[in-house]
Amino acid sequence: MVDCSHGNSHKSHLRQLEVAMSLCGQIASGSRQILGTMIESHLVEGRQDYAPGQPVVYGQSITDACLSLAQTEPVLEQLAEARRKRA
Repeated sequence: MVDCSHGNSHKSHLRQLEVAMSLCGQIASGSRQILGTMIESHLVEGRQDYAPGQPVVYGQSITDACLSLAQTEPVLEQLAEARRKRA
């Protein structure tokens, strides 16, 4: 299981895309060492600070910065395609 976030992305949510593409290459090349991935994803990209009494953005994380759903969908499609290519 590979975590595309945190240490592997140096805590930059957009670098999760690079990590996932690296995994796609490994999977498509036949690697069976990778059995799953974890991606930090939410409806809205990034993160926000919570402050009592202040409005919040619906669907945006208040913990770690995340990819948006629109950014995540193609990654999942590419991971699925890599899995189909794996011998």
